[in-house]
Amino acid sequence: MPLLTIVVPAYNAEAYLRRALEPLVRVKRGIEVVVVDDGSTDATASIADGFASRRPEAIRVVRQHNRGHGGAINTGLAHATGTYVKVLDADDWLSVPALEKLLRTLQTLEEGGGVDAVFTDYVRDRVGKNNRVTTFDTVFPEHRIFSWEQTGRFARRQILMMHAIVYRTEVVRRSGMVLPEHTFYVDNLYVVEPLSHVRSMYYLPVPLYHYFIGRAEQSVDPAVMLRRVDQQLLVNKLVLKAMPSLEDVATGRVPAELQGALLHYVEQICAVTSATLARGGTVEHLAARDAFWREIKAESPWLYTRLRRTFLGSTSNLPGGAGRRVTSLAYSVARRVVGFS
Repeated sequence: MPLLTIVVPAYNAEAYLRRALEPLVRVKRGIEVVVVDDGSTDATASIADGFASRRPEAIRVVRQHNRGHGGAINTGLAHATGTYVKVLDADDWLSVPALEKLLRTLQTLEEGGGVDAVFTDYVRDRVGKNNRVTTFDTVFPEHRIFSWEQTGRFARRQILMMHAIVYRTEVVRRSGMVLPEHTFYVDNLYVVEPLSHVRSMYYLPVPLYHYFIGRAEQSVDPAVMLRRVDQQLLVNKLVLKAMPSLEDVATGRVPAELQGALLHYVEQICAVTSATLARGGTVEHLAARDAFWREIKAESPWLYTRLRRTFLGSTSNLPGGAGRRVTSLAYSVARRVVGFS
């Protein structure tokens, strides 16, 4: 059994897939790579096959009719045989020295019984801008197993994105997570739903994941996000439903610190979605924004109050033309905080 399965969902990724897979070929043991060709119409499949022929014992290619980003991740997870699992988008890549250090750490952890999740740092490789490393050294104890009660508070820019998380595979499966098909922005659900089941953790402060951002027509490009705002709304609603309740925290089923970490994450993504709708500015966009918040209020009044009291939550919902200008500024702030720019 490999220590780590790396799932690579790939759709028409011929321009980037080599960069994603080449570092993985250099790692000689401990990993399994599952490339999911999600009905590509370009050279994605042949590129993946080429890498699989170089390392048939480590790299597998799974083909399917197009099911979208969420459907490709679901398939990859279903084929994963590693003790731990990590998702690598086809236009991103992993640092080989950091990956090898991660594998040594996982081996040591398994000798002692393992953990539910390992967190690492990640790099935002931004087109035309300086790179930015997100670290968690003020939140998590380094180089030791810890629980949520031993964690600190997240700063605004410390977003625990998918890029920072390596889950124990059985934790993901126990969570029951099934990502919606033909849907972008499912990374948000991939963070919240399994993370709610994580209790034992380890933080390895190395910049493992390189998040390539800023290219035209990327899913987080502002114009693309507006076109796909219905998908953002769908994922946000699923994320909110996956959040632990106040009763879960009050009874001790969910540590308060875990609830705080999840709220910190959800605040950012809800603010981005709300501000995206405000920037759209049409009657339909504004009606969808108002309906989104009404639904949150109806289903979870305490969560509604918490989200609306934050800076990003309040400034992304101001009425009128002047309010939308403030919202535009808040949108820029939120995108920088989340790492979309």
